[in-house]
Amino acid sequence: MNVLIVDDESQARERLSRLLGELEGYTVLEPSATNGDEALALIDSLKPEVVLLDIRMPGMDGLQVAARLCERESPPAVLFTTTEDEFDVQPFKDSTLSYVLKSTDAAGLREALRKAERPNRVQLAALTRPAAESGNGPRSHISARTRKGIELIPLNQVVYFIADHKYVTLRHESGEVLLDEPLKALEDEFGERFVRIHRNALVARDRIERLQRTPLGHFQLFLKGLNGDALIVSRRHVAGVRKMMQHL
Repeated sequence: MNVLIVDDESQARERLSRLLGELEGYTVLEPSATNGDEALALIDSLKPEVVLLDIRMPGMDGLQVAARLCERESPPAVLFTTTEDEFDVQPFKDSTLSYVLKSTDAAGLREALRKAERPNRVQLAALTRPAAESGNGPRSHISARTRKGIELIPLNQVVYFIADHKYVTLRHESGEVLLDEPLKALEDEFGERFVRIHRNALVARDRIERLQRTPLGHFQLFLKGLNGDALIVSRRHVAGVRKMMQHL
């Protein structure tokens, strides 16, 4: 069985390759992939039967790669890899997706490989279900249905949420998607990482750049990643935003 390793850390790639070398019936494909874009290109060219896919990678991460694979007619089986300090594995324990810790031994890897299956949209959507529905802690990714299918957006790439009638616009580093989730529920789930600046807007605390008053007396909040665009801060939230910024 041909296996493609996808991991941005060379030591992890080398260790997984060594473990696979101890197992009969598995061949490590070369080269390995160091990021999501490389992974998709190599999957196209090398046609692996199984992909060992690191969950946490810069740029397109493992869950996003898996979501892209779901769009294909014959995707490979996927075994997600992670470390306990990198990613909360509880959602995986509650799902049917296969994962293995990078600290595993050859026997543990063999057993995990036996359970590896092709991921599907339903599994990935369940993995990113809101905390209020799943009973787990805050999500690491938010899923949105788009013309591409299910798109997964890592929470650390989200710039803001803005409510407009029945939908919420999620602005992230690469664009926007619409969510069918109430803004209040998002605030309850992600309140430690986002702050309300208006009755219809939540912004990522770590994206805040500066608060500026306009000649007309309004307050604008400039955020990293918006190319100079700013959001209006309502008067009732100005004091809270200022206080929060003092501790950034």
